[in-house]
Amino acid sequence: MIRRLLALAALVAAAVLLSPFVLSSTDTGAMPQVAQDYIRNAPEDLGGANIVTSVIVTYRGLDTLGEVAVLFAATAGVGALLRSASKTEKTIGPRREASEILETGAGFLFPLIVLFGAYIFTHGHLSPGGGFQGGVVVATAFLLLLLAGRIRAFGHGPMALVESLSGFAYVAVALAGLIFAAGFLDPRFLPRGEFGRLFSAGAIPIIYSLVGLKVGAELMGVLAGMRPSEGGAS
Repeated sequence: MIRRLLALAALVAAAVLLSPFVLSSTDTGAMPQVAQDYIRNAPEDLGGANIVTSVIVTYRGLDTLGEVAVLFAATAGVGALLRSASKTEKTIGPRREASEILETGAGFLFPLIVLFGAYIFTHGHLSPGGGFQGGVVVATAFLLLLLAGRIRAFGHGPMALVESLSGFAYVAVALAGLIFAAGFLDPRFLPRGEFGRLFSAGAIPIIYSLVGLKVGAELMGVLAGMRPSEGGAS
């Protein structure tokens, strides 16, 4: 009962704090000038059908680079905590085997989920999605294998290699834009191609594919740290 009262009090306090912001917000009916310039110029400048992607990868590419760095720091911290906890965990019982239905379904769905994740980050310049979303989807495919018991653990070596190479290639592509185009992460050092096609928008599909690989590898590292030691409970 006390917990419910505390939760209710917290919700009321949050509502009181946020209500001035909600009540004072107004709809001006017009977009800021910067947003208007993005919408008007992005398709012609960058060749990407998805304007949101064009903004994230190019116009605010440094912010995206910072987000990737923050995700790396967060996953590294979580992994360190999980490894520290695994050293002190105790065996509390045998591992329960997954059902045959779950194992069969996981084997059937795994390649489809990976393919869908790859589609999301390779087509981020054409449709909703991108590297972060696609990387998460790919990581969930491996999570399904872990839950189904089809694999026991991930190899840290391959994951670290994929993460390192994708991060290095991401920075290399960003510097290529600085050297051969107009600025850092400028994708126009590659041909823009035909608008609306897969091979278009310069280096944007490459950038998002690298982000997807890096995000997927980082999240898989977290999943690997969550696995119990042999003989522990799952």
